[in-house]
Amino acid sequence: MQQEDRIGGDESDLESLTSASVRDAHRFRAQYSGMVRQRAYIFDGDGKYYNKEWDLKEGTGKEFCWYHVELPKGNQKLSHSAQHLIDALCPPLKLQDILSLVSNGPFCGHVDGALVFRVNSPGPASSSFTFKIAARITENSVITVSLGRVPRLGFSPMGQSLLSEVPSVDSPSYYRGEHKERSGIVIEEHVLEFLLTMNHSEEADNPVPTSVSNLVVHIIDTHVDQLQDVVTKLEIELDAVELEMDRGGFAMKKQMLDDRRFPKLHLNLQRLLQVIAHGEQVFPRVKEKCSTKHWFLAEDINSLEELIGRLRRLKENVGFIANRVNAIQAGLDSWQAEQINRKLYYLSFLSIIFLPLSIITGVFGMNVGGVPWTGQSNPELADGFRNVMYICLIMLVVVLSCFGFPALYSRIASWWRMRAMNRSWSLNRRSFQKRPNIVQERRGYLRL
Repeated sequence: MQQEDRIGGDESDLESLTSASVRDAHRFRAQYSGMVRQRAYIFDGDGKYYNKEWDLKEGTGKEFCWYHVELPKGNQKLSHSAQHLIDALCPPLKLQDILSLVSNGPFCGHVDGALVFRVNSPGPASSSFTFKIAARITENSVITVSLGRVPRLGFSPMGQSLLSEVPSVDSPSYYRGEHKERSGIVIEEHVLEFLLTMNHSEEADNPVPTSVSNLVVHIIDTHVDQLQDVVTKLEIELDAVELEMDRGGFAMKKQMLDDRRFPKLHLNLQRLLQVIAHGEQVFPRVKEKCSTKHWFLAEDINSLEELIGRLRRLKENVGFIANRVNAIQAGLDSWQAEQINRKLYYLSFLSIIFLPLSIITGVFGMNVGGVPWTGQSNPELADGFRNVMYICLIMLVVVLSCFGFPALYSRIASWWRMRAMNRSWSLNRRSFQKRPNIVQERRGYLRL
């Protein structure tokens, strides 16, 4: 009887533990499910698309589906990102599919019959220089995963693009004193500054893909555009910093050195170069594997080749930016070394001034016989202290003359050269004013 009670108690404990784990899992899903954005589209193959429910089903015939998962940017672990994907994509995907999409580093290969590639850079997810893009491609469906929002990745209805509108300034214009109103949509200044950093159009301007290969090219193109946007912002930021350094003074340069602004920027550039290097490894392999697919169009293979070329040129541009950062940092380091040398110069100048004085006072302060003007009781030596002060003053004048004579000589020499130059210019001007009559008589060129 006691054994049956023990077995019953163990079963109740197991049920309680199972229910607790299920509650924890539901609580985790309820906590993180709202942070993940999901979008699903279905394309008819004729240039039209529609939003669809999140069922992860593949298209039939000419139709193909696209499912996109947008992971949140924040201070979260990689296991949390995997949990997000498990909640969104399982089933029908398996654990190996999830790991191939969420793991860090470059990858391109076939997983469970589907082509999978990823360009996931390691680093904190909250950083602006951490990029993650992964895709699982089949003949009639594409599943993509990104970290944060990727500009121009999705699609929006036509007619909502800001770039297709007629712009207008915020203030009325004046032409020849007349008040003239302009028609069109008003563009704010901060919106205009944001548009100047974009190297691409908006979502409403995206051409609707007619095949899976068009969609794959679109995904890789938006990834390269995102990297290009970051590089453009860095160039604008560096231009502004160089202008501030030219106008700024001691306080601004000291603040830049204290904040370690350029070493941090150099570290971010190295992360960006790592992302580009991952793309250089993955995208040629994607092109190679897609070229063997009968459903991948030849023109899209050429588009992939162009994107790979863009990525290589972007890598060179990032290298130029890194050289600019190193040059600016070297300039700040040389400025800091100059400030330190100037302070050491002042300190050495003071030490050179007081060194002869300390020698003189040390000599007359020795407690030995024969030191002049040291007899305190002799009335004839009452002016000894004054004589020592005279010697110190003469020595100080000699030291200052040794330091000040080169600077004084250079100033006098520069003044004498400027005076001689002005005198020669005035003589040449007078002689040149007398020559036009001679030139008119000779009717020829002036001989110099």
